[in-house]
Amino acid sequence: MKINYLELLQEAADAKQYSYAPYSNFRVGAALISNINHIFIGSNVEGASYGVTTCAERNAFYKAITEGERHFKAIAIVSDSNRIIYPCGICREVMNEFVDDDFVVICGNSKLEYEVYKLKDLLPHAIIPLDNDDNYN
Repeated sequence: MKINYLELLQEAADAKQYSYAPYSNFRVGAALISNINHIFIGSNVEGASYGVTTCAERNAFYKAITEGERHFKAIAIVSDSNRIIYPCGICREVMNEFVDDDFVVICGNSKLEYEVYKLKDLLPHAIIPLDNDDNYN
């Protein structure tokens, strides 16, 4: 089944309502779709101690992982900004832990305009997950 980017972006936009962003006022929503077409949403959650803040993308992945899902097709991320947003480096590395080379990252803005990337293009020199130790020589 082909991924409908606009539908996934709308799911991400809807997820922004659950954001807790009193410090930055920068709400982000994410929608992660599994290989069996289950959608997991996430939103960013900030804390007064900024280091405890968690991005929407990681929250979507953590929710999926803790519910037993391990195989994913794509993630869409959206904020309230008119600028297209991209996942941070930490989120990219978390994604890399659980996806294959075909995984798609749909980066959007408040108008649901978007750009589509393969994760490997956003993270060209990723840390290699432990289960892929054939790359360690």
